[in-house]
Amino acid sequence: MADKYKIQGGNQLKGEVLIGGAKNSVLKLMASAVLAKGETKIYNVPELTDVGIMLEVINGLGVKTYHNKEEKSVTIDATDITSITAQYEYVSKMRASFIILGALVSRCKEAIVALPGGCAIGERRVDFHIKGLESLGAKIKIENGYVHAKAAKLVGTDIYLDIPSVGATENLMLASILAEGSTRIQNAAQEPEIIDLANFLNTMGADVVGAGTSEIVINGVKQDDLHPIEYTTIPDRIEAGTFMSAVAGTRGKAIIRNVYPAHLTFFTDKLIKMGANIKLIEPTAIEVSCKNRMNSVNFVTQPYPGFPTDLQSMAMVLLSMANGVGIITESLYENRFMQVQHLLRMGADIHQDRNHAIIKGVKRLTGATVAASDLRAGASLVVAGLMANGTTIVENLHHVDRGYERFDEKLRALGGNIIRYNDESANEELRVPNESRL
Repeated sequence: MADKYKIQGGNQLKGEVLIGGAKNSVLKLMASAVLAKGETKIYNVPELTDVGIMLEVINGLGVKTYHNKEEKSVTIDATDITSITAQYEYVSKMRASFIILGALVSRCKEAIVALPGGCAIGERRVDFHIKGLESLGAKIKIENGYVHAKAAKLVGTDIYLDIPSVGATENLMLASILAEGSTRIQNAAQEPEIIDLANFLNTMGADVVGAGTSEIVINGVKQDDLHPIEYTTIPDRIEAGTFMSAVAGTRGKAIIRNVYPAHLTFFTDKLIKMGANIKLIEPTAIEVSCKNRMNSVNFVTQPYPGFPTDLQSMAMVLLSMANGVGIITESLYENRFMQVQHLLRMGADIHQDRNHAIIKGVKRLTGATVAASDLRAGASLVVAGLMANGTTIVENLHHVDRGYERFDEKLRALGGNIIRYNDESANEELRVPNESRL
C-alpha cells in the first residue's frame, strides 16, 4: 500500500528541530569514497531512499558497504572494485548516482554507467559531463542506454562549462583527481556541496583548489597518495529552508539546529523582507518566527549563491497566502512548477506563463487531496497543508522520502498535525491535539 500524509492544518509550529546531513552532498561523498583503497567512513548520513540507492550502486561495483542507521554513518570499503558497471536498475532512479562515472574512470580508467534518472523537473542533459571527460582523454560511446568511458590515461586540461552545472562540476572533479598534470574547470558550480566534496577529496589526499569560486583547479595525484578517511557531511540547507518556510508560514516560532546560516543568506534575506524574524542564536542555530501575515516579494532562481531552485516551491507556498502579488521566475528548469496545479486545488491564485508564476495572495488555503510530482514540490505541498484550513492528503510520498528524513516525525515534534498512513490505516486518528490555531 502506498503511504500518504494526512494533515490537519492551522497549527503554529513551535519548538526545536535538528537538520540532517545534506542529501546533495552525502551522495557525492559516497561515490567519491571508491577513489581510495581501504575503508572510508562518512558521518551525518540521513536515512533517505536516495542513500539506499547509492549504496546499491556502490555494492554493484563489488565494493563493501555498511550503513549504521543509529550512528547515522556509512562505511565504504573500496579495497577492491570487481565491476566497472553501474546498472540501469539503480542509476535510472536517481540522477546523483551518475557521479560514479567520474570516480570509476579516475580509478579504473574505464566505466559503464547507465544514463541517469530522478525527478522529472526538466531537461538535465549529460553533455557537459561527456565533453569534459573527452577533453581529459576519455573515449566515450553511448549505446543501449549506457555511457561507456575508457581512457588509457587521463591528462589534465582546461574545461569551460557553458552553464555552472553542479553534476558536471562534481563528475569532472572526480575524473581529474588522478589525471596527469592540472585540470582547470572554468564557470564551475559554486554550491556549498561542491566545497564539501573538495574538502572530502583533499582530506583523502587529493589537491583541489578554488572550490566555491567559478574556477576550480585540480592538481593530479597518484593512486597511492589517496587514503581512506573519516568525514562528517555538512547540514542540508534545503531541509533547513523547508523548515524555515513551515515555521514562518504557520506564524510559529522555532529554533532550527545544525544549520550553516551562510549557506542560506539569500533565502534568509527574502524571508526577512516578507516579514519573518530570523535570529542567529548560535553559530549553527537560528530562531525563526513570524507573527503576522507575510508580504509578497519577487523571486528569481539562480545558481548559487543566488536563490536556490530547490526552494522555489516553498517560496510559492508562502506567496500563496501573503499580502499582495509576487512573481517567481524559474530560470533553471522548465518543468519546476508542477506544484501549481495542486496549490490551485487548495485555493491558491496562481497564473503561470511559461517560466513565470504570478501569485496573488489569498486569505486562506483549504485542505485537498494532492500528489507529490517530485521531491521539492511534494515537500511544499506538505507545508501548504500545514498552513491550510481543513484536511490535506498528500500522496506519492516516495518522492518526499528521497530527500526528507522522518519528515512527519520532525513536524509532529513542532506541533504539526500530521500522520503517515496507508489505506489499511485510513481511519487512524490524528495524534496531535488541534491547538495553537492560526
